[in-house]
Amino acid sequence: MKTLFVIALTLIFHFSYNVLANEELGWFKRKIKDRIIRNQNTKPPPQVSTIEKEITKPGNYTLTLKMDEADRYFKVHIPESYNKNIPTPLIIALHGGGGDMETQSQEEYYHLISKSNKEGFLIAFPNGYSQFPSGKFATWNAGNCCGEARDKKIDDVLFIKEVVKKISQLVNVAQNNIFAIGMSNGGMMAYRLACEASEIFKAIASVAGTDNTTYCHSKKTISILHIHAKNDDHVLYQGGAGKPFFDRSKVTEFTSVPATANKWIKKMKCPKQPQKVLKNAGAYCDSYSPCDGDREFKVCITQDGGHSWPGGKTPRGTNKNSTALDANQEIWDFFKKQLI
Repeated sequence: MKTLFVIALTLIFHFSYNVLANEELGWFKRKIKDRIIRNQNTKPPPQVSTIEKEITKPGNYTLTLKMDEADRYFKVHIPESYNKNIPTPLIIALHGGGGDMETQSQEEYYHLISKSNKEGFLIAFPNGYSQFPSGKFATWNAGNCCGEARDKKIDDVLFIKEVVKKISQLVNVAQNNIFAIGMSNGGMMAYRLACEASEIFKAIASVAGTDNTTYCHSKKTISILHIHAKNDDHVLYQGGAGKPFFDRSKVTEFTSVPATANKWIKKMKCPKQPQKVLKNAGAYCDSYSPCDGDREFKVCITQDGGHSWPGGKTPRGTNKNSTALDANQEIWDFFKKQLI
């Protein structure tokens, strides 16, 4: 009897402790959230570049669009080799959830500006939907994810289409060579573009973001590259949301990498058996081709790196990016095969 009493007392104490701990953690999270909101509401919006009719000089430009009475922003980088008389490929680069256009365009983290200069393509960095004037802590409505953009049913497909349209008015874009890439929630948004804007985009590449669209009715087949780490602790390789998420109601139980691949391999009418096109210490790539319309689905997997951009540097978190694969090189080599 005494033993049972001790066990019962221990269980009661353990349960009470966990309840108090959870309540305390919830209070702590709310305090942090309130502080972030107060801080961000005092920050000014991005400073917009002054442009008259067209962009002719290399450099970085910040532009704005009015969408549903809200100001939306994007950055565009013009490479050093740009010639206004030559149609130039354009890449739309979508940041991860909770990030913004400044993060994705940060050379220290993603090396996309230097890659643009080296290869000669235009690159734009749209800013996701944010409740703050500064555009910080932004998300994309990629279907089942993420955050305020999903909850408010923001039409991010239309926004990105308008970004492409605006850039095409300012520089000489090769209209048959427009691509989209994305990190995490941005990669999920790229999948949505493959479903709903295939008439614009020739191919997409997603890093650490699976297909979480709610429906998919693409007008034509486009090529897709998926890059993911086996040990991703956010968008889990085998599906589901990892532990690091601050507020799990703002994400979803993510589709797994195998389920994403199987969906598109079937949809694109690709061969069931892949060709091993890369295998080295820590990474491999499988290519499913030719698919419908001579397109390709390609998946590259790293053994480590967590939730990050291979070959880059993580803006936040403790995982070190995988060096077994250079995401930028894989993406550009994949896109180059699609160029007209």
